[in-house]
Amino acid sequence: MSFDFLLSYMKIAFTMKLFPGKEAEYKKRHDEIWPELATLLTETGISDYSIFLDEKTLTLFGVYEVADAEALQNLPDQPIMRKWWHYMGDIMETNPDESPVSIPLKQVFYLP
Repeated sequence: MSFDFLLSYMKIAFTMKLFPGKEAEYKKRHDEIWPELATLLTETGISDYSIFLDEKTLTLFGVYEVADAEALQNLPDQPIMRKWWHYMGDIMETNPDESPVSIPLKQVFYLP
């Protein structure tokens, strides 16, 4: 059996920033993620998606795998994505277009 398909996956990691006192609300909203948003992310090729919280700095650390990084380019144009950003805007740092302020991280180690 060939596992060549795994080689095409790319791991994406990033940080975001939560507003003070919004930790529980952030978790609640993600525990209740809208099914249509989860479907969009899955159909875009995103998998193994996790978000972690550093409670001291309120830094969120997200990581996921994606089959085609170019497919991510279309996410900001999707109405459900924009609606989610608006919904989350009162609890985290956002850009003028309401997308989360997201800082990409460079991979410096990998153990297969």
